[in-house]
Amino acid sequence: MTIRLGDVAPDFSADTTDGPINFHEWLGDSWGILFSHPKDFTPVCTTELGAFAARKSEFDSRNTKIIGVSVDDVASHQQWKGDIAETQGTALNFPIIGDEERKVATLYDMIHPNANDTLTVRSVFIIGPDKKVKLTLTYPASTGRNIDEIIRVLDSLQLVAGYSVATPANWQDGDEVIIANSITDDEAKTKFPKGFRKLKDYLRLTPQPNK
Repeated sequence: MTIRLGDVAPDFSADTTDGPINFHEWLGDSWGILFSHPKDFTPVCTTELGAFAARKSEFDSRNTKIIGVSVDDVASHQQWKGDIAETQGTALNFPIIGDEERKVATLYDMIHPNANDTLTVRSVFIIGPDKKVKLTLTYPASTGRNIDEIIRVLDSLQLVAGYSVATPANWQDGDEVIIANSITDDEAKTKFPKGFRKLKDYLRLTPQPNK
């Protein structure tokens, strides 16, 4: 099953290191980030889980729940938690799904046979409170994810959800944003009282409206 932007994120029930969950129910009204790991007790994954755990308060402040998944079982995950805390200096503080039957991996198309026919690729899904997929990223097993980039994209998605704007290349929270082309100049004067700069008819920049 291929997951596309705007699709409803597949629901599932599964055991996790924090107990059994129903995914949509667990998300509630929050944003969510579901990310996969090829296998427990692997070096890149260990650093990533520690990195996510160290930044969890930043996701909490953005009303965003984070959850991991790999094709190992919950008992294996529980054993792995000790290594993560020891080597990364941060105890795991979010759930990891046990997916030994590859149910979640199949639902989210995380098995790519031409890369590896048994292990999940390193996928990231950002899911909105409407349960729709807002972003997908897929990394090879050898490349660790950049948490700063995931937070940057989350900030952009949440901003765009609330205002008629887009974010330009290399945008960081607090930078100028682009006014949507569906908004006329007259409408923009009302919607964006801080004013805007018109570089082209189709390219108008305004200060970030929620700052």
